[in-house]
Amino acid sequence: MVSCSKTLMIVAGASAILGGAMSFPGQAATPETAPAELIDAITAIETAANAQDLAELMTLYSPDFVGPDGFTRDQYQTTLEEFWAQHTDLVYDVELVTWEREGTALVAETLTTVEGTRLIASRAMTMTATVRSQQRYENGQLAAQEILSEENQLIAGVMPPDITVQLPETVTPGSRFAYDAIVSAPLGDRLLLGLAFDEGVTATDFLTPRPVNLEALTAGGLFKIGTAPNEPDQRWVSAVIVREDGIVIDTRRLNVQAD
Repeated sequence: MVSCSKTLMIVAGASAILGGAMSFPGQAATPETAPAELIDAITAIETAANAQDLAELMTLYSPDFVGPDGFTRDQYQTTLEEFWAQHTDLVYDVELVTWEREGTALVAETLTTVEGTRLIASRAMTMTATVRSQQRYENGQLAAQEILSEENQLIAGVMPPDITVQLPETVTPGSRFAYDAIVSAPLGDRLLLGLAFDEGVTATDFLTPRPVNLEALTAGGLFKIGTAPNEPDQRWVSAVIVREDGIVIDTRRLNVQAD
C-alpha cells in the first residue's frame, strides 16, 4: 500500500458517568459501580479537553505518563496541541465501558468519540473519531494509556461517498490481509478517484510526511491486499475516495501482534 500525509488523531478525552461502589481486584466492573476518585479524574480530563485548556489538562497527567504508541508526556502534549490547532468546534464525548482495581491503581476502558472540523486545502472537512482505550490512573492522575482500537473519518462535499470498510482489527506479524473500502451507491458514469495506504502510529514515525497520488478506480471502491510488518506493530490503514460531489478519508488502526 502507498503511504501519504497523516491526519493527526491523538485523542484526550474522558467520561462523566456517575458511580461509587467498589470492585474486586482483577475483575472488570460496570461503570455504574465506578468509585468517585476515578469518576473525578476522568471528568476533570474531559472538561479540560473540551475547554482545550492544555495547561490544566497536563496537570492531570502523571509526570511519568506513558502515552500510546511510545509517546512521552512531552511528545503527547506537543501532538495534542497541534491537533487542537488544526481543528475547530471539537467536542469530546466519552463512555466508560469497564473498570477495575490493580493494587492502588484504577484501570478504566473508555470509548471516546471526538467530532470537529478541519480545514484541508481550503476545504472544510467534518471529522469524527472513535477510540477505545485502556487508561491507568494512579494517585488521581492518568499514568498510562493504551489504544485498543481506533476509527477516524473526514468527509466533505455535497454528498460525500458512503463507504463500507472491511479490515481485520488484529493480524499476525508478516501475514497478508485484505482491505476493502466499498462505495455503497452505484457509480453510474461518475469518475471515482482513490488511494489506499498505511502509515506508522508510533512516536518515531508519527510526523513523517508522505506523498499523495490518487488513482482512477475502475470498480466501486478500493480492494487491496496488504502485508503486515514482520514485528509486532501498530499501523493506520486508510482510504481516500474522491468523487465530484464529495470526499471521504477513512482511517483505522491495525494491531500487528503475535498469537
